[in-house]
Amino acid sequence: MTSWIFGYGSLIWHPGFQPAQRLGARLMGWQRAFCMRSVHYRGSVAAPGLVLALDAAPGAFCDGVALALPEADKPQILANLRAREMTASAYVERVLPLRLADGRAVEAICYVIDRAHPLYAPLSLDAQAEIIARAVGDRGSNAEYLFNTVTHLAELGLPDAQLDRLATQVRQVMG
Repeated sequence: MTSWIFGYGSLIWHPGFQPAQRLGARLMGWQRAFCMRSVHYRGSVAAPGLVLALDAAPGAFCDGVALALPEADKPQILANLRAREMTASAYVERVLPLRLADGRAVEAICYVIDRAHPLYAPLSLDAQAEIIARAVGDRGSNAEYLFNTVTHLAELGLPDAQLDRLATQVRQVMG
């Protein structure tokens, strides 16, 4: 049985492993949102950034990429992903149903936001743009993270109108 990971942000363009398969996928009932403060990768404790998370939203959906784990490397890949994604413990690892682009229904590991966690930050688009335009962390600028995600979603034919608007606002704030 194939094990899947759902990529909706940086896992799309930097999964950290070579997937056995890579297919477009849709997750129902969740939306991609810059709703988690980042105090490591894209911000700092003094000036937190924002990173993407899956936030529960009835009636919504998130288009992304399903990444099949190579069986031989599965334990190490999962350990690496958990070390990467669970750094601040604001994500919860859930197994959720996906619809693959080829029509198959599968279950995938998804990293969703814990709304009770102190790093959960449901902010307005204007507030997000102000933070993202200025924040920098161990993995680079917050704006770079946003722009990479927007670019890769568009290349895959999975544009996200909300992220496109946010990217436009961030560029305006940055001058």
